[in-house]
Amino acid sequence: MVIVRPVAMADLDQLVELAATASFGLTNLPKDRELLVRRIDQSELSFARTWDKPRGELYMFIMKDMETGTIIGTSSIVSKVGGFEPFWAYKMEISVHESEMLQVRKEVPTLHLLAEHSGPCEIGGLFLDPNHRKHGNGRLLSLFRFLFMTEYPERFEPLVIAEMRGVMDEEGRSPFWEAVGRHFFDMDYPKADYLTIKDKRFIADLMPRHPIYVPLLPPAAQEVIGKVHHNTRPALKMLTDEGFTFTGMVDIFEAGPVISCAREQIRIVKESVRVPLVDITPERPESEDFIVIKTDGGFRACVGKVGQTPDGGAAIHTSTAQALRVGTGQTIRFGPLRPSRERPETQR
Repeated sequence: MVIVRPVAMADLDQLVELAATASFGLTNLPKDRELLVRRIDQSELSFARTWDKPRGELYMFIMKDMETGTIIGTSSIVSKVGGFEPFWAYKMEISVHESEMLQVRKEVPTLHLLAEHSGPCEIGGLFLDPNHRKHGNGRLLSLFRFLFMTEYPERFEPLVIAEMRGVMDEEGRSPFWEAVGRHFFDMDYPKADYLTIKDKRFIADLMPRHPIYVPLLPPAAQEVIGKVHHNTRPALKMLTDEGFTFTGMVDIFEAGPVISCAREQIRIVKESVRVPLVDITPERPESEDFIVIKTDGGFRACVGKVGQTPDGGAAIHTSTAQALRVGTGQTIRFGPLRPSRERPETQR
């Protein structure tokens, strides 16, 4: 069984090893021990304090294989993007150019630079060891975050966005970056991407402010605008199944799409329930798979089966209770791991 819990400084060595296996474009899991220390510090502070409103806090989580004790994945939430370091994106728009004399009317796609100083909540930093991309682990590592936000709504902006990784090759070369960013930053995409983790002020210094006319870009760059890396397609489908839609914005470096959904409209949030834990049983309840989270006394999440007791409470298997470190009398929240159309008929 695997569990998800908040990151701790004791996880640092394993996170460094995990980061070494990640590919380009995963800025929230940097291959830099010092930066990981800073991120863990930020996350521990975010969990430790009581917040009355979001101020850009980082919440970082790890996924752990309970049998081996190995950290196999990580994901994170930023409560609110913007502030002193704005959220940068290109907004895709259509510019109309018309000549009555020539009887010509052209609709030209353009990219307009945006700097959002008071933005929404953002999920990101998801990476799962390739050897463990099975048994719903990827869904758990992504979707539990929405249940966490639902338990602590005052900590997060109500609109949630996700920047999906854009198209690049195995060496980190991005067609869009080569056509646009390289001309202004004079560096490779991986270096520029890495520098955004440390300080984003160089973006304001160097990024061109005028609209970019898409037809003037090389065909290879035009083709990848709003497209995702082939390894990101499953994550994009999962989030669109949850209710996320394209915002019309793309990343300024590799042109990957930015998608969004109001938290209360996310599928698993709408289908989740919060109930008291009434029974812990040695026999697994006959149910579909749920993402189950502990709501008090230290956050934890896992996949398990949940039965309903006659008094409206919940019953879970012993292994699920051990993973969550919960006992009867406590409260859990759970939501279906998969959308209804992906569940077996007998489990709906």
